[in-house]
Formats: sequence, structure tokens, C-alpha cells
Amino acid sequence: MAAVASSRAEPAGWLRWLSLAALVAVWQLASLWADPADLPAPMQVLGVLAAETTSGELPYHLAVTLLRVAVAFSLAMLLGSVFGMLMGRYRSLDLLGDGPLVLGLNVPALIIIMLCYLWLGLTELAAVLAVVVNKVPLVAVTVREGARAVDQDLLDVARAYRLPAWRRLWRVYLPQLQPYLLAAARSGLSLIWKIVLVVELLGRSSGVGFKLGTFFQFFDIASILAYTLAFAAVVFAVEAWLMRPLERHLARWRR
Repeated sequence: MAAVASSRAEPAGWLRWLSLAALVAVWQLASLWADPADLPAPMQVLGVLAAETTSGELPYHLAVTLLRVAVAFSLAMLLGSVFGMLMGRYRSLDLLGDGPLVLGLNVPALIIIMLCYLWLGLTELAAVLAVVVNKVPLVAVTVREGARAVDQDLLDVARAYRLPAWRRLWRVYLPQLQPYLLAAARSGLSLIWKIVLVVELLGRSSGVGFKLGTFFQFFDIASILAYTLAFAAVVFAVEAWLMRPLERHLARWRR
């Protein structure tokens, strides 16, 4: 069985790398036809990436952005999960919170960012709060659906065996919510990356979004692509080294 699993995982990994190589090849071909100022070649962008890394600019601004992403993601997952579980468990709270939830899902992120900056100033608190407010409704909706799908019979059996409340939560309730929590984490993380960049572009003096705004003003496409590559590398690393291993670890009981 292990050999079969490894044989299936190996070509899947090669296919991922092959798709990325195909994108780079298309980029290289397109750069041969386009103006170098409009579409720099991959090697030119890599040169800018190396220069920004050596100078320390890229590591610093990337670290600042990642810190904001980590804080906002943690707070949004915590608050959204709590709200979602409560709304899925209690009908009255579901009806009470449904209106604000729908509103939060449909108000454009840009408006929330602008309001947070206008009300709280161009501060770090406003930046993180804007991201959290944008993310919480999405997590709450996903977790609410999971809470509605929880098997109440299993909870009744746990109560019949007089399991402590914390153990019922940890051993019976949360495992049933696991797919929904992972779905909320994946979709939320992809959303938070983007919102953080917009937050930094509009009102911060550090971070990848701030640097992209500066490069945009100077029409520096090579630098924009260089920072984009660095950011994409981090996203792929988080997906490969954190999200997928975590998903396999949490789903091991299914095997």
C-alpha cells in the first residue's frame, strides 16, 4: 500500500513542477516578442530579485508582510470559527447574525480598508483590523455549515458515557469540523495574502504592498515581477510544507 501511495504521489509532484516550468517557458517566449521594458525576461527579473535580496530590502519587507498575514490570519480564524460554531449550534444566534454576515461577505474589501484607516488612522492596528474584518465572515460561513452537519448522535453517545466537555469538543466535535476548518483556512489564507497587499499599498510605509506601489509609480515592471516571484515562492512553500502536511496529519484517522 505504501508503494502504491508513493507511486501516485510522485507523478503528481512532477506534474506540479511541469506546469510551473511551462509557465516560465511561455513567459520567456512572450518576452522575446515584447518590449523588454514592458515584459522583462525571466533572467532579468531574477537578477533584480537577487539584487533586492542582497541589499536586504526584499527580506525586510517580505518579513513585515508575513507578520501581518500571520497575525490577521490567526485572529480571523479564531473569531470566525467561534462565531460559526455558535451560529451553527444555536438557531437564534444564526438568525441574529445572518444579516451582518451577509453584509460582511458582500461589502468590498477596499471600503472596509478605507474606513478602518479613516476611523483609526494610518496605524498598524487599522491595517490588521481591516484584514480581519474582511476575513471573519468567510470563515464563519464555512464553519457554520460544518457545525450544522455535526452528527448529534455521536455527541449524545459521548454525553451518555459522561465524557468531559473539553474531551467531547476535542475528540468528537472538532474532528467532524476538520474539513470545514481546513477549507476555511485554505480559502482564507489566499484571500488574506491579497488583502494585506492592498492594505499596505494604501496606508503603510513597509511591506510588499508598499514596495509594489513604489515600483508602480516608477513603471518598474522588473521589480514588480521580482517581488511577485518572491511572494509566490512563499505561498508555494506554505502550501507544500504547512497546509498539505497538516491536512494529511489531521486526516490520518480516515485511513
